[in-house]
Parts: sequence; structure tokens; C-alpha cells
Amino acid sequence: MLQGHHTLRALAERPVRVEGSDRVLRTFLRPSSRPVVSIVGRVDVARIAYQGRGIEGLHPMDAALNLPSELYSHEVRRRAAEHAACASFEEVAATLSKATGVAIGKRQVEELAARAAQDFDDFYAARETVTETTSDLLVLTFDGKGIPMRREGLRAATRKAADTTPRRLRTRLTKGEKRHRKRMAQVAAVYTVAPYVRTVQDVVADLRPVRDVDKARARPRPINKRVWASVEKEVEVVIRDAFEEARRRDPENKRTWVVLLDGNRDQIRLVKKAARKLGVAITIIVDLIHVLEYLWKAAYAFHIAGSRDAELWVQQRLMWLLRGEHAKVRGNLRRNAATRRLVGTALAPVTACLRYLKGVRHYLAYDDALAAGLPIATGVIEGACRYLVKDRMEKTGARWSLKGAEAVLRLRALRVSGDFDAYWALHIDREHARTHRLRYVEGAPPSPIPGLKPMLRSVK
Repeated sequence: MLQGHHTLRALAERPVRVEGSDRVLRTFLRPSSRPVVSIVGRVDVARIAYQGRGIEGLHPMDAALNLPSELYSHEVRRRAAEHAACASFEEVAATLSKATGVAIGKRQVEELAARAAQDFDDFYAARETVTETTSDLLVLTFDGKGIPMRREGLRAATRKAADTTPRRLRTRLTKGEKRHRKRMAQVAAVYTVAPYVRTVQDVVADLRPVRDVDKARARPRPINKRVWASVEKEVEVVIRDAFEEARRRDPENKRTWVVLLDGNRDQIRLVKKAARKLGVAITIIVDLIHVLEYLWKAAYAFHIAGSRDAELWVQQRLMWLLRGEHAKVRGNLRRNAATRRLVGTALAPVTACLRYLKGVRHYLAYDDALAAGLPIATGVIEGACRYLVKDRMEKTGARWSLKGAEAVLRLRALRVSGDFDAYWALHIDREHARTHRLRYVEGAPPSPIPGLKPMLRSVK
């Protein structure tokens, strides 16, 4: 039926005046055709070719149908993009081949996904974000997550380290050796959440395995959440993009901006730099869960791992932290280590904890944060690292090219943020411009069928 539709449309095509963007008329007409793989199989689209000596030929019917420059229709590309965001390229290739009856390779699916994601940055830059008329908190949060890469996709330093590290054994990995190397993806999230005032006891209760269901339901949920990740862009660029997203939501800087981090010194420096550049005041808070991880490791230097004594030791220092007494925690750690006369490897976790707490001491004002209703944990970004990156990018045996990894991260971000349909509308318009409109004078392809609009929906 689809083939018959295109055959009838070809019969209705009439000659038109075709002038390219080079302002040269194409006066030589000849019949031509091209194949297109649609979601119901391959069809041949017959149309008139307009040519001239030594100049590029044009096909107004292709512009009217918004046919892609490649073999696969936009609908096939869309399905490849949606499936590739969730399943392996091999699985997507098998699914599309079964649906279309045309053999599609894994590498072709990767190329389709990359082309489908190419307008990601333009979409968010051009999108008119509605200014949020609320006084709720504007939260930005960042983290990193490693992705196993092919050798050519690694950063120069990582690739050099991989090339210069010899294997000790031929049959298995030894302690400290890695089967593959990773490249860090920078993950970012921006969202709005209402202030939620809590007490120290409320936070301690939330950390228990069994929680109060009624309190959990009353807790305000993040809204207008946008999450994304990039393995291609530098950390500074991703942080800058997040601040620009936040500025679009609060252009007059009337709200409280909170930045949640895990304590990474470079991230803190770049966040401060981005805030200064935009001239916004921010409150940086280091994730409480990261702090607790350091305390637990230090606890096992004084108590048996997994013991009740270790749990009580951590709980006491947690209470001090939540009351804003982080200096007291550091002093207590030093005294305990001296009393136990810890040295060498036994002292290492305590030293690491002290170094970490000292480095982030300016961002541990949990008492002020709780009183103001600010978040103190990075659950949103931790979840994003898991479902945006880990669940898809760390499938068994996956090794990524830089282009393929970036494309899949973009497509997953669009789905998670609920923007895929809006993005696809912009992508189709941009594709029509790149493939067709830019090749005609004044960007206006002539309509080859009377009454036909210059741009129809793309062929399925």
C-alpha cells in the first residue's frame, strides 16, 4: 500500500521552476528514483531530478516528503533512537530487521542513533523555558560516572596509562589490574523542590532501614526535573550548561540556589567559577551520604566491621555533624587514633576521613541547612548516575565509542526528562532545513504537486 501511494504521488508530480541556493536554474529534467526503508519495508520513491551541467541535482519531491539523505526513513530512525536508549545496538538491529524485512547492522544502528541525537544542545538552547513563578528552592547537582570505552574513545592520559601498563599474567587478571578502562561521564541535574524543615532526629530516622511511611509521603518531591550526562564534554562545560538552565528558570535571581556535591575539589572550584560568572549567590552543600561513607570506614579502624559498636560510633558523630559540630568530629577522630596508637594501614582510613572533612569543612553546615529546609543528600544525582548511565552503559560486555556513548546518553536524557517528543519535532524540522531548505534559493523548495504543502510529514 505504501509503495502504491508513492507511485500515485509520482504520477501526480508536475515540473516546477527549481533554483538552487547557488541561484542557478536547473533546466534539465529526468525521471529518477531512490529507495527508502520504511517501518513496513523497503519502497522505491520515483521523482523528477532537476540537473544542470557541473552543478548539484535537486529533487523537490524529496523536500515535499522530507526524505532523509540516508536510506532509512525518519520513523525508522526514531524507533532506532528510542530503542537504542534502552537496549543494546545488536538487539535494536534485530528488532528493526524483523519489523522492516531489511537487514540492518549494529554499526548502522549506532550511526542512526548518533544522527538522531545531533540536535540535543540546540534543542535545550532554543527551548523557551517558562520562568517558574515560585519561591521554592532551585537545586543543581553534579556527579561523575565511568563508562567502559574502546581504546580510541579514552582520554589521552587514560589511553597512555592503558598502553604502558603490562599484563602480569596471560590467563587472568591480578590484583589492581583492570580488564578495560573507563572514561568519566559528567552527570548533571536541575530541579525545583519545596523547602522541607527537619530536625536532627528526623534525618537519623530517615537513614534507618525501616522508615515512617507517612513522613515519606509528606516529603516534597522534585518537580520540573531535568537530568543529562555527557562523556564528550568537559566537566566545566556541563556545569556551565546547568547554570544556564537554572538561570532560564530564575532570570531575576530571586530564589535560593542550592548546589549539592560529593566533595570533589575540582567540582567545587568549577561550580564557584560558574556562579561568579553569572553573578548568582549559591549555597554549596556536601552530600551527607558521602560523608557517612568516610565515617564508616574510619569506624572500622576502631571497631569490628559490622558490629553494633561501630554503628553507635558512627551514629554519635553523625549527630555532631547534623548539629554543625564538624570540628568536634575531626578532633575526636585525631584523639581516638592517638589513643589507639594506630599506624600504617590501620591509620589510613582515619587519615582519609580527616583529610576529606577538612577539605569540605566550609560546606558541612547541616544545622543551618536543616533549619532552612534545604536538601543535604544527592539522591537525585545518585539515581541519575544509576538509571541514566550505569543501567545502559555498563551492560555486560559493552565497550563504547565516544560518538555512540554520547548519542545514547543524550537520548536517555531526553526520555528521562520527558522531552523526547518535543525534541523530535525540532529534530525533524532541522533535518528538513539541513537536507532540503538550505539547498534552494531563499530556503523555499517548490511544491511539485498542486495544492501540496512545501513540507509534509516524513515518510513512515
